[in-house]
Amino acid sequence: MTELDPDWNLYRTLLAVLREGSLSGAARALGLTQPTIGRHIDALEQALGLTLFVRSPAGFAGTEAAQALRPYAETLAATSAAMLRAASNLGAGPDITGTVRLTASEVIGVEVLPPILAALARRHPGITVELALSNRIENLLRRDADIAVRMQRPDQDALVARRLGVIEVGWHARRDYLERSGTPQTYEDLAHHALIGVDTHNAFTRKLMEQMAPLNEAHYALRSNSDLVHLAAIRAGVGVGICQVRLAQRDPALVRVLPDLLTIPLETWLAMHENLRGNSACMAAFGALAEGLSAYIDSAADEKLNG
Repeated sequence: MTELDPDWNLYRTLLAVLREGSLSGAARALGLTQPTIGRHIDALEQALGLTLFVRSPAGFAGTEAAQALRPYAETLAATSAAMLRAASNLGAGPDITGTVRLTASEVIGVEVLPPILAALARRHPGITVELALSNRIENLLRRDADIAVRMQRPDQDALVARRLGVIEVGWHARRDYLERSGTPQTYEDLAHHALIGVDTHNAFTRKLMEQMAPLNEAHYALRSNSDLVHLAAIRAGVGVGICQVRLAQRDPALVRVLPDLLTIPLETWLAMHENLRGNSACMAAFGALAEGLSAYIDSAADEKLNG
């Protein structure tokens, strides 16, 4: 290692200290000793000629230089993980083996994917799936994940993307809640109900709230940025909230309200980096996910037509 060419492991240590906020936390995360972590940081600072951390009452605080290096360290970490997943497929026999990293939203990952992944495991027991649940869009080009389930059309040219259909979202409440509180017929009625909403708004929810001006002064019984919390609260009878129509259809205790006033169509896409076309494990997982998610979406459409 020269001063101009620090070992990649030093950047991995840099990222761990930034994420954990202390040498001890980084040591636990990486399975190393605290003195080793300290030596790594010292070596990287010396090689780069930069001060990367300052001690604070809260632990190790990254300097401006460390924060500037962070996205590059994250890219190195993602690339390293992707290389390991790709290497797990090399030299495989006739049975498909390997590791596939999949990312999806909380609700899709918890409520929709498990039976699909169970079917994949029965078909290809040699495939290991790493499932990362996040409502943010993972960067497939940077290889944060191999395959992503997304609720918007991917816009990168280097991706293989398949449109699976539309998942509909709307207002729902538990039947016994509506029996006690009445069924709202207008947004003005809804403003007098116990609502379940978001804690902090993003561009999508702000645009949505513009369409529902009467709810600006409404009473929210529960606020959370977790869609899983929203769904659990609706099922428990806390009040009226927004969830996927198909998930509500699975529970006879749930009733959709105001369907003519609010229906949110979420385009559902499956995306993968085009360089993974030759990866047998990723292709098998992509096919199983496309099949299972399409069936989930089609079943919701059939229920709507027959309902």
